[in-house]
Amino acid sequence: MRSGEELDGFEGEASSTSMISGASSPYQPTTEPILALIAFICIETIMECSPCEGLYFFEFVSCSAFVVTGVLLILFSLNLHMRIPQINWNLTDLVNTGLSTFFFFIASIVLAALNHKSGAEIAAVIFGFLATAVYAVNTFLAVQKWRVSIHQQSANDYIRARTESRDVDGRPEIQRLDT
Repeated sequence: MRSGEELDGFEGEASSTSMISGASSPYQPTTEPILALIAFICIETIMECSPCEGLYFFEFVSCSAFVVTGVLLILFSLNLHMRIPQINWNLTDLVNTGLSTFFFFIASIVLAALNHKSGAEIAAVIFGFLATAVYAVNTFLAVQKWRVSIHQQSANDYIRARTESRDVDGRPEIQRLDT
């Protein structure tokens, strides 16, 4: 498995991982909220609909994905997530991208099925599937990042436990000085 540094890309290259690892590079992580915003704008330009449920669902998904991903992007870009270490940010990013992928896919299929062939609806469907693809790639990369962080955490716990046991057991003179 590759280390976390290998996932971040080469020096001077835009990062291709999820938002957490891409906080130093603003190029790739901004793609998701931009596509969600464009899909939302496309759906908002529709003036009339006969069965509107698919349209409303797509509107809700695109707006929600834009807001949540945008807030996370701001948190990661400004390193505000470092102030709250109790939250597993790798897992938070994974859940956000996974749910956004799933719901964008469902909403795009529903809108495509109930499409009235207007230009705005077709554009919304196209941007919905593009957003689905980008979120899916980021979900895959977030899974890799999460696995690496889990592996590193378990290795750090093992090293800390070995060091603590070695300090007490390996130096009996320390115990005698304490008593």
